[in-house]
Amino acid sequence: MPLPRATAPTTPRCEHRTDSGPALGIGTASPRLSWTVPAADPGYQQGAYEVEITRGEGAPGAEIVRVESPDQVLVPWPSAPLAAREAASVRVRVRAGSGNSDDEGGEDAAWSPWSGAAVVEAGLLHAGDWTARFISPRELGKLDMPAPVLRGRIELPAGAAAGAGEVVKARLYITAHGVYSATLNGQRVGDEVLAPGWTSYRHRLRYQTHDVTALVQAGENVLEVLLGNGWWRGRLGWGGRRALYGDRLALLAQLEVATADGSVHVLASDESWTAHDSAVLCDDLYDGQRTDLRRALVPAASQSQVEGGPVDAVEVVDARLDLDRLVAPEGPPVRVTGVLPAVRVFQSPSGATLVDFGQNLVGWVRLRVRGLQPGDEVVVRHAEVLDGGELGTRPLRSAKATDSYLVAGTPGGDEVLEPSLTFHGFRYAEISGVPNLRADDAEAVVVGSELRRSGWFSCSDERLNQLHDNVVWSMRGNFLDVPTDCPQRDERMGWTGDIQVFSPTAMFLFGSAGFLSSWLADLAADQFPDGSMPFVIPDILSDTKLAKETLKGAGPAAAAWGDAATIVPWVVYQRSGDAAVLARQLPSMRAWVDHLAGLAGPSHLRRGGFQFGDWVDPTAPPDNPFGAKADPDVIATAHFARSAEVVAMAAEVLGDSATAERYAALAASVREAFAIEYVTPAGRVLSDAQTVYALALAWALLPSAKQREGAGRRLAELVGSSGFHISTGFVGTPLVTDALVAAGEVEVAYRLLLQTDCPSWLYPVGMGATTIWERWDAMLPDGSLNPGEMLSFNHYALGAVADWLHRTVAGLAPAAPGYRELLVRPVPGGGLSAAAARHLTPYGEAAVSWERADGQFSLRVDVPVGTTATVHLPGAGEPAPAPARVTHGHHEWLVADPLADPPATGS
Repeated sequence: MPLPRATAPTTPRCEHRTDSGPALGIGTASPRLSWTVPAADPGYQQGAYEVEITRGEGAPGAEIVRVESPDQVLVPWPSAPLAAREAASVRVRVRAGSGNSDDEGGEDAAWSPWSGAAVVEAGLLHAGDWTARFISPRELGKLDMPAPVLRGRIELPAGAAAGAGEVVKARLYITAHGVYSATLNGQRVGDEVLAPGWTSYRHRLRYQTHDVTALVQAGENVLEVLLGNGWWRGRLGWGGRRALYGDRLALLAQLEVATADGSVHVLASDESWTAHDSAVLCDDLYDGQRTDLRRALVPAASQSQVEGGPVDAVEVVDARLDLDRLVAPEGPPVRVTGVLPAVRVFQSPSGATLVDFGQNLVGWVRLRVRGLQPGDEVVVRHAEVLDGGELGTRPLRSAKATDSYLVAGTPGGDEVLEPSLTFHGFRYAEISGVPNLRADDAEAVVVGSELRRSGWFSCSDERLNQLHDNVVWSMRGNFLDVPTDCPQRDERMGWTGDIQVFSPTAMFLFGSAGFLSSWLADLAADQFPDGSMPFVIPDILSDTKLAKETLKGAGPAAAAWGDAATIVPWVVYQRSGDAAVLARQLPSMRAWVDHLAGLAGPSHLRRGGFQFGDWVDPTAPPDNPFGAKADPDVIATAHFARSAEVVAMAAEVLGDSATAERYAALAASVREAFAIEYVTPAGRVLSDAQTVYALALAWALLPSAKQREGAGRRLAELVGSSGFHISTGFVGTPLVTDALVAAGEVEVAYRLLLQTDCPSWLYPVGMGATTIWERWDAMLPDGSLNPGEMLSFNHYALGAVADWLHRTVAGLAPAAPGYRELLVRPVPGGGLSAAAARHLTPYGEAAVSWERADGQFSLRVDVPVGTTATVHLPGAGEPAPAPARVTHGHHEWLVADPLADPPATGS
C-alpha cells in the first residue's frame, strides 16, 4: 500500500534565523536545521528525513545523510562540523512511515521532492581566526569631538572585479566599540543600522559578516568606517553618565577576498589605517545627532586634509581578551523596517511647525529640503505627544531627542537630511529652518530588529483590533537589539520585569527566539556570583549610587524582575521547542532560585528587601509607582514558587531527574508556606488586591478547592466593585483575565477587557493611542499629561494581555513545546461575534477563526503538517462536547451558539 506523500519541504532554516538569503557568519560549526512541510496526504506522519550537504570548493560530491526521525525543528547537524569560513549548501527531503520501502511506489517514490537549497556559512569561530586588531584614532574621535571615519586600503590584482570571474568571494567581518556604518569603494556595506548593537560588552561583543563580493574592484579598494558613540560611549541611564564601557571608540575589521587562483587577500585593521573627522559633529542615542553637510564625504587617497580636518594615525587598543569576547549574532540585525509618510503639517499655538506622522514609532525623520543656503540650520525635535498643542517633551526627561543639520545648500536640487547614529521614539516632530514645509517633504523612517512577523489577531470589535495593533507597534519600537522598556526618554534599557511579563506575547507576534536567546546570554553573563539578578540587562545600573543606596549592600532580588532568569527561557522553550536554551540557561536559572531560597530561609517566605511590587498599579500615586495595593511579600513569595517550579520542569526536559525532584520539592514547600501565611481557609489572600488573587489562581498557589473557589469569587467581586476597571500593574495585568476564566468568571473577564473608562486597556485607544502606555492614565481625559515622572507612551508591558487574546479569545495556544501539539479552545464572550488568530509555528502556519451567527457557532482550524490539535468546542449546556483530536489540514465544525439567547417559551 502506498505511503502517504508530502510536498517538498521549505528551504531549511539554520538555528533561529528567519531572514531570507544565505545564512552567513553562523556562530556554530554545527548549525541546527529546521523546515516545514507545506502540504501532505491525509495520514502522513514524517518517519525519516534526508539531508544533502554540498560543501565548498575542493570538497567531494554531495553527502546525503538519512535519519529515521519524525523531527523537523532544530534537528542536529548531521555531518562533520563546518570549519571557520566554510560554506555548505543544504537540502532536505522527507518521507512517511518507518523508513521501510515496501510501499507500491518504491524507495524513490516514497520520498518527497527535495527542498530548495539553503546556503550556510560559518563565521570566524575562534579568536585565532582574526588577524585584525581593534584600532582607535590617536587624537581624533574623542569625547565631544566629531565622529571619526577610519580608512584602510588594499590592492587587488587586475581582473579582481565583480563579475570578472576572478573573485570567488569577499567577506567583511566587522565590529566596533561604539556603533559603525561601513562603505567599500563608496558603496554602503549591508543595510544594518546601529551595528553591532548592544550586548553585555564586558562579556560579549557581536561581530557581523557581510558579503561584499559585488563591491570589490581591481586595483585599490578603500574601506571606510564611520564610528558613533552608541551604547558604548554615549549617555546611558540617568544623571548624564557617559562612556560606561570605555572612553575610546574602536574598530575591528577584517576584509577577506578570495580569488580564483586560491589566494586570499586580507585587509585587517591595524596601524596602517588612518582616521579623519566625519560630517557628524556630535551624536548620542538620547540627545540626537548634529551634522555639517558641507563636509564632503569623499575618499582621499593621500591628502593631508580630509573634509576640512587633518588625517590622523591610529593605534592598536585591544587586548587578547577582546577577541575572546566576540560572538556571532543569534538574532536579526537592526534595520529600517518601514517608512511612513507625514499625515499633516500644522502650526502650534506658539507658531512652531509641527509634523504628525499618525503613528507613535521608533526611528528618525527624513527631510527633503530645497532652496536653502550653505550653512543654514535645520532642527528636528521629536516627541510622542502634544502638550497644550506644543511638542510634549516633558516625558523625555533629560533626553534632547534633537537632530540638527548645517545644510550644504545644493543648488537647484533637493537635499535629504537624516541621521544614522541615533534613534528616537516619536509621533510628532517640530521642524525649524525649513520655510513652507510640505507634508510630502517629511517621512518617518522606522527602525528596529528585523523580526519576522509571526502572529496575527482580529475580532469583530475594532477597538480590540486597535489595541492589538498598539501592542504590535510597541513591540516593534522596543525590540531594538535588546527588549527595552521605552524608546524615547533617558532610559531605553532592557528591564527584566517588562520582558518577563511580555515574552509570551512577543514569541507569538514575531519570531523572537534568536533575539531573546541572545538577550538571555547577556542575562547569564551579567548575573552576580551569588545568583542575584540586575534590574536591567545589559546591566548598567548596579554600580550607580542610587542602586547601592536602594539595595543597601544586598544583591538585587526583585520579584518578577529577577524571575526573568527562569520564566523567559521557559517561554522561549515552550514557544520554539528549543531545549538548548534551557540547557544553556539552567545554571543561571538554578542560581537565581538558590539565591531566593537563601533569602527566604527555612520559612520559604520572601520577606522584606527592595521590591518593585505591582509596578504602576493605577491606585499608586503619580509620584510613587511603587505604591501598589498588592503586598510585595505576597508577590515575591508567589514568584519564588513559580521560579522553583520552572527550574524543576526545565531539569525534567533535560533529563536531570535529581535536579527536577529537588526543585519540585522546593516549589511545593513554598506553595505550602504561601497558603499558610497569606491565605485564609476561605480563600482570602493578604492585601485583598486583584493582583494577589490573579497570582494565586494562575500559579496554583491555593491547595484546596474551597480556597480556589473563594479566591475566584473574591477576584470577580473586586473587579466588579471597581466598576470593571483594571486595578493591576505590571505583575498582575498578564494574569488577571486568565485567572478570571479559570475561576469560571468569563463574562467578568470580558467586561474588564472591554471597559473604556480610565483605567482600562481601551481607555488609551479611545484617547487616540497608537502604542501601549506605561501608565493606564498617562494622558488624562482632558488631554493633559499625567503629572508623574514615569510617563512613556510606548511601553509594551501592559500589552501582555494580547497573549490572552490569542490563546483564549481566539483560542490558539501551544499544547506542547514548539506548537508540536496545538490547543484550540476559544472562549467566546463580551458580545464578540467573531475572532481569529494565526501563527507561524515552527511547523508552519496554524490558524483558528470562529463566528457566531443565527444561533450557531462555526469554528475553522488549520493545522500544519507535523502537528496535531486538540479542539474544544464551546457548549451551550452541560456536559460540553468532547474534545476532538485532529491532524494536519483544514477542519470545520458547526455547533449551537453557546451564548445565544434561549428560544422563547409559550405561556
